[in-house]
Amino acid sequence: MVSGGRKTPEELLREIEGEEPRGGRGYLKIFLGYASGVGKSFRMLDEARRRRERGQDVVVGAVQPVAPADVEALLAKLEVIPLREGNAIDVERLLLRRPAVCFIDGLAYSNPPGSRHATRWQDVTDLLQAGIKVVASINVQYVEELRAEVESITGKRVSDTVPIAFLQSADEIEVVDAPPETPTRLREIALLLAADVVDRQLQRYLETHGIQQGGVAHERILLCVTPRSNIRAMIETGRIVAEKFHAELIAAYVDQPDVPEADRSALAEKLDQARAAGASVEELHGSDPVDAILEFARRRGITQLFIGHTQRSGLAARWRRAPVDRLIERSRGMDVRIFPQ
Repeated sequence: MVSGGRKTPEELLREIEGEEPRGGRGYLKIFLGYASGVGKSFRMLDEARRRRERGQDVVVGAVQPVAPADVEALLAKLEVIPLREGNAIDVERLLLRRPAVCFIDGLAYSNPPGSRHATRWQDVTDLLQAGIKVVASINVQYVEELRAEVESITGKRVSDTVPIAFLQSADEIEVVDAPPETPTRLREIALLLAADVVDRQLQRYLETHGIQQGGVAHERILLCVTPRSNIRAMIETGRIVAEKFHAELIAAYVDQPDVPEADRSALAEKLDQARAAGASVEELHGSDPVDAILEFARRRGITQLFIGHTQRSGLAARWRRAPVDRLIERSRGMDVRIFPQ
């Protein structure tokens, strides 16, 4: 807490994460994608799997009509409430079942005539009003107010949409990143929408608690760099957030012994790119990269961690799935963004 008893933005954001649902309303988390095939459904349902394994009462209330094999494998481990005719959510059954968390894949579907509501996102509103936590997914092309701009980029038009106000009401939003060949502007649209949700979340907290907070919430972004990091995507995303929140950008790497010369050269090149983008660079030490990064992040008040995954050998092997999961589980108070590479 800063002098005079005023809480820092970091303290406020940590408190927001621990807030109870607003006025009995269920908590809403949205996985936001900006291109088809980025793995949005898998990421969302993998969270459902992890929650179930932790003992939470989880159900899947809606799935896509056709799912890839990795998504089908996740669904086989979960309780799935079948859709009604016309791909409508069975709202009545879900309200009777009253799970702690309901996962809804695809917010923008329209319901058949005679349904409880015309659209799926309105069904989700009923679940939230009943106090059920909902985790849902959507691509930016299905956001009504963004549809025309996305169409001008992709050339694809959609008919089913969700109003941007519904996404702005979310308690949490997570952008599912994509490979660097994905159009840059789509990534920027998604990140700006996510930043707007965070802005509104903080403002709701301040108003609810009667807090007048001077200045802009100050973010500190840590780029966790390895020889195979998608540094271009990390920097690009970091710049957008930095401009939105006047953030500090820091790049860090964990020094390890016996690293091949080719990897050292690749690492040096990526760190040079980070410096050129205005990031400060820090060298960390420790036998466990996760411990080293989290200790530094807490000491420096980092609010966002950017990390990569899918490395296969050498130093990068330390960043396989298990270490990434450990980092996410222990990064309380920080937003973790994962960049494919």
